[in-house]
Amino acid sequence: MILYLDASALVKRYVVEAGSIEVNEVVATAISTGTGIISRAEVAAALAKAARMGALTGEEAEASLLLFRSQWADLVRIRATEALVSRADTLAWEFNLRGYDAVHLAAAALWQDSMGKPVTLATFDRLLWLAAQRLGLVPFPSDLQPFLAKSS
Repeated sequence: MILYLDASALVKRYVVEAGSIEVNEVVATAISTGTGIISRAEVAAALAKAARMGALTGEEAEASLLLFRSQWADLVRIRATEALVSRADTLAWEFNLRGYDAVHLAAAALWQDSMGKPVTLATFDRLLWLAAQRLGLVPFPSDLQPFLAKSS
């Protein structure tokens, strides 16, 4: 499987929360794992927020950030180009997505187009998950509902 992780899925590799086990399992089975270049800032911001909110200690957040940074080079990183952002513009409007979610959707779709093979988009955002399905990507997890219930 070719696996694209948005930031909501990628952060689950570094913070134990609902979906972490499933993300680590699917990453272990993927032949190629990638993300958008914007994920670097998004994951760092999510870890900083987890420390601010008390979900992680400062030391845990920093250790997670260091681990994430050490593994960054192992990911296929989809660059943000004018063409990608233009596609994200269209997708944001079409699927009523937030900006970075549209960029992730465009990046996964671009990767799928360039590979000529199905790409699985891992996300824990309901609107992005639905948009991925409608766009012809394979959404992960196959059933998002249990994870939405756990996070409420």
